[in-house]
Amino acid sequence: MFQKIEKKVCKSQKNLIYLAQCDTTIGLLSANMQILNIAKNRPASQNVLMQVASLQALKDYVRIPPLHKNRIRKSTLCTFVYPNKKAIRVVYDSLHSRFFAPFCALYSTSANPTKGSFNQQWAEKVCDVIVRDKRGFIENQGSKMYKINHKKIKRIR
Repeated sequence: MFQKIEKKVCKSQKNLIYLAQCDTTIGLLSANMQILNIAKNRPASQNVLMQVASLQALKDYVRIPPLHKNRIRKSTLCTFVYPNKKAIRVVYDSLHSRFFAPFCALYSTSANPTKGSFNQQWAEKVCDVIVRDKRGFIENQGSKMYKINHKKIKRIR
């Protein structure tokens, strides 16, 4: 009859912000891009990286240029900015994949104030649900980022 809520705030699942150890670094995840931008005091329309659960799910969001299909399939810890200006990364990490299984895709951003370093107290205050696994929270380097179009590839980060 009653739902168990992880934190005090009762929101719909679409508007929840999760704090989790992603495959690269600690991140804030949500199905709503605007909520993440508001939490980090950024313009609400700013683009946010998207994580997808599988290559099959990736096909629902972008058309992969044929020249880059093999590269995208074999790359790990890499984000690609596609010709439609969407930045998407496929999750391959087994621990993060277990958390990610019920979702098809989530928007992701680093768990730190804009232009700042990781602050656990700030991150826990901003999020609605804290997801811990055996790794705990480790601040690692972010994913490599590449911009691709039909013929070229350029490393951005």
